[in-house]
Amino acid sequence: MRIVDAEAVHAALPFARLVETLRAAFAAPCTVPLRHTHQVDGITSLIMPAWTQQHYGVKVINIAPGNAARGLPGLHASYLLHDAATGVPLALLDGDAITARRTVAASALAASYLARGDAQHLLVVGAGRLARLLPAAFAAVRPITRVTVWARQAVQAQALAAQLAADGFMAQAAPDLAAACATADIVSCATLATAPVVQGRWLAPGSHLDLIGSFAPTMVEADDACFAGAALYIDTPEALQKSGDLLGPLGRGVFGAADVRGTLAQLVTGQAPGRSAPDQRTVFKAVGTALEDLAAAVAVLDTLPARR
Repeated sequence: MRIVDAEAVHAALPFARLVETLRAAFAAPCTVPLRHTHQVDGITSLIMPAWTQQHYGVKVINIAPGNAARGLPGLHASYLLHDAATGVPLALLDGDAITARRTVAASALAASYLARGDAQHLLVVGAGRLARLLPAAFAAVRPITRVTVWARQAVQAQALAAQLAADGFMAQAAPDLAAACATADIVSCATLATAPVVQGRWLAPGSHLDLIGSFAPTMVEADDACFAGAALYIDTPEALQKSGDLLGPLGRGVFGAADVRGTLAQLVTGQAPGRSAPDQRTVFKAVGTALEDLAAAVAVLDTLPARR
């Protein structure tokens, strides 16, 4: 069994390659049972299996919202990849790196269908592990040159903007979230918020809203107005059962399940249309799927040198 650390995972999955890996994975057969969710004292633990004829993988991901006060990331994960025919363990991979890269790559995949082709200005809401990766992921599918960062702690937004500037983006921290939303082509939220952070009245016509922070019914990043009048897409049908961003508006009649325009699988296979007009406002809501983890893990394994 190979042991693959975070540095090796990141190196093996440049976003241009990973986006195309996910595009192919969503179009191919894969069995993805509903995730198991367990409350373990102060953490929420998710167990996420998926398999194809060739590979079987399981991710264990633990979310501890209280970790911020401890100076630790709020999410930790491990990924175990097996041969599907024999059950032999093939690799144990750093699940944090797998999760982070596949999550933002899925957002970029959705944006390749839903964001305007000329989208250049990205607003990142949040300053954590996912936020750090979002500009490079979106730049793999859209001509992103300008990045604005907003976070509840201004010092964190400023630090991330400085890192992104060093990466070659024209980046700056935003003191006013409403004003930043008004000028952004793409707004991507990667927070653990439990109350709306972005308001629909702030969003510009033709903008694309990407919501990837909320994965539980108690978590919310967007208010009802974000969905009213927008073309809504989700990563998988499970999003309608898991995300507070969707469950709230659904319960209040802002939109119905039938109003969802499509999933990622339907977008990549042409069963659902993407953006239909330059001034159309689009929303993509993701809760993550084990299919993405499996595809990313196999892609990492394929880059490793053969054992002698």
